[in-house]
Amino acid sequence: MIEINLLPGAQRKTGRGEFAPAAALAGIGERFKDKYLILGTLGIALGIAAMAGMWTYQSRQAAALDTRESTAAADSARFAAVLKARSRAEAERDSVYQQLAIIKSIDDSRYVWPHILEEINLALPQYTWLTDVAQTSAITSGAAPAAGDTSAAGKARADSAKKLGKGADKKAAAVAARARADSLYNGASNTLTFRIIGQTVDLQALTLFMKNLEASPYIKNVQLTRSDLVAAGNNQVTEFQLEAQSEVPPPDVVRTVPLSIAVH
Repeated sequence: MIEINLLPGAQRKTGRGEFAPAAALAGIGERFKDKYLILGTLGIALGIAAMAGMWTYQSRQAAALDTRESTAAADSARFAAVLKARSRAEAERDSVYQQLAIIKSIDDSRYVWPHILEEINLALPQYTWLTDVAQTSAITSGAAPAAGDTSAAGKARADSAKKLGKGADKKAAAVAARARADSLYNGASNTLTFRIIGQTVDLQALTLFMKNLEASPYIKNVQLTRSDLVAAGNNQVTEFQLEAQSEVPPPDVVRTVPLSIAVH
């Protein structure tokens, strides 16, 4: 059916089945004039973009971590034998070092008392004689920790031994054992304290005796702990008691000579 518009300026009506692009665009433009709708649309777009970026970044990080984990596992399997061999070698080294330290400690302490007695004999003046010379410090052994060692190092070793017995800190016990081996190797256990009891008829002789002992490179810290008048026969003499410590002399003082034995 053909319709003719005879009225000038009147718009042509469209049927229900026809599409009007201008009207549709005008409706969309009116909708986009709402600022809240624009902000909501932009927020959704930014959120989707951010989620996509985070997913890409995390995927790359996960792939990199998987690669590093595979490399670390391969290195661990490859160097496991080397690490075990190193631990075994270090344990053997520490054991040998401790044994050498014990041997050196025993060897260094063999001549402590001969030197002390010789120095006492050389320092003894006239009109003075001795009645007793004895060790007052604990007798230590290089093979075992000192009993009654109240020093800081001794307490540390005791604490480490307790921890080892409980199985709590093996590393601290190993450090303590190394420190004890070092002290034995350096001769820290070769010093001892001893007591000298004697009698004299002259106080000046006692003063000279103490001065001679202090001048010895093997004796130090000479102290007079007791001095009394006692009867010796028909006379009165001064009985004294001295406390002193042994000392490791400097290397230039000790003189060694070769030992030769004739074999028949």
